[in-house]
Amino acid sequence: MEDQKRDAPRPAPNLTAAIRRARVEDAERSEVVAELRGAELARLEMLRDAIEPILAQVPQGVDLFDTGIVPGERPRLFIDMIAFVEMGHDRRTYRFIQDTRHGRVTIAETERQETAIEAITGYIARRLVEREKALASDRTIEQAARALIEKDNRMPVMTPANDVEPAAGAPVAVVSATPETPVEKRSWFATAFLFTIELLGSIVLFVIAAAGFYFVFKALQMWWIGG
Repeated sequence: MEDQKRDAPRPAPNLTAAIRRARVEDAERSEVVAELRGAELARLEMLRDAIEPILAQVPQGVDLFDTGIVPGERPRLFIDMIAFVEMGHDRRTYRFIQDTRHGRVTIAETERQETAIEAITGYIARRLVEREKALASDRTIEQAARALIEKDNRMPVMTPANDVEPAAGAPVAVVSATPETPVEKRSWFATAFLFTIELLGSIVLFVIAAAGFYFVFKALQMWWIGG
């Protein structure tokens, strides 16, 4: 009997049944992934609602922060264009990340929502301070440029008549402050362009002369051989 069982043919693998089992397993995994992604979105939405009062305190006219959740394989809560919050691999840890010139930097990583809110608040404050410094620097540069222009406008035109003090009671000659028209100077680009044109003309002329000499030489050679 045992020999007959061993000799009995085994059933052939059924591809249709295997496909069905694979579909069932994939559906189960998809449900798990969907549930985990839903939990991530829910946590990020709660965090966004928690920082709304902080963003409401940002001065009007400041458009640095554009908060919003971007769904996807890894949902993210963007604070601005370079900083966002995403959940860790355990789907419970908040990871506050900033993009920099040297790569991504993790500002905070915590399971507590309060700690994440404190890190986001500090980041917003630093960004506002950086904006104030940038505006102050721009004002300083603009003031220096205006002062230089005003100084140039107040500078008198020096003429030989200004060097001699007029005698007492003598009439003072009025000197026009209109600057003389500067002599037009050829720019370096025009000079380089003309030089290039002249060089190309010389090369073309040399090529034409060489070609003429070659054809004359060939004609004389053919005449000599034919003669």
